[in-house]
Amino acid sequence: MSTTPPRFRRVVLKISGESFAPAGQLGIDPDELGVIADEIASATEFGTEIAVVVGGGNIIRGASLAERGRIDQSTADYMGMLGTVINGLALKEALRALGREGRVMSAINLTAVAEPFIRGRALRHLEKGRVVIMVAGTGNPFFTTDTAASLRAIELGADVVLKATKVDGIYTADPKKDPTATRYDRLSFAEAVERQLGVMDLTALTMCMEHDLPVCVFDFKSKGNIRRVVGGERIGTLVSNRG
Repeated sequence: MSTTPPRFRRVVLKISGESFAPAGQLGIDPDELGVIADEIASATEFGTEIAVVVGGGNIIRGASLAERGRIDQSTADYMGMLGTVINGLALKEALRALGREGRVMSAINLTAVAEPFIRGRALRHLEKGRVVIMVAGTGNPFFTTDTAASLRAIELGADVVLKATKVDGIYTADPKKDPTATRYDRLSFAEAVERQLGVMDLTALTMCMEHDLPVCVFDFKSKGNIRRVVGGERIGTLVSNRG
């Protein structure tokens, strides 16, 4: 284990469901899953306690189903929560194959495959060096997994929310559409809301702002980036009350 003290004592890492599959594809790709597990396993070597909130967009998008009018949004959202469970179980097994112990904790009752999310139990797992994989969002419809990440980070006393994306931070505009777009190194929550930069959904962002919980948006597809951000390197964009 590294003797270098981690920058963060405890983090909540938010990974989208789309990260589990190549761009534009559905399901779980073994290679993409392996990249995620490798990066998380590497980051644990610092001794930082890591909890992960996973999305489910690669399995099913509840909001898209509801928009078509055939499925009520509450039901569609619960279907989306089950998608996150599939991803969480896959991630736990991939970590196990690397010799890293993980626990899947669900916001809805699925005791055959996951522990219920109980704050004290989650903290105990983290203290024992286990990666806690939190699935099923908040357990309620109408809330995103971004909000779940903010909620769990506040509950667990995390130092930061690490939002893993496929871009290297937050830009003034979409860099794929606007070649003049520039990346922010730091940003305040107020600026992110005012400029509608799409960092997270508004509920998640507001919760972080009210609880003075910084959010780091970074590209985790670059090898070693999760380890780097946990270890104190300044990468991506840091959003905080101080900007």
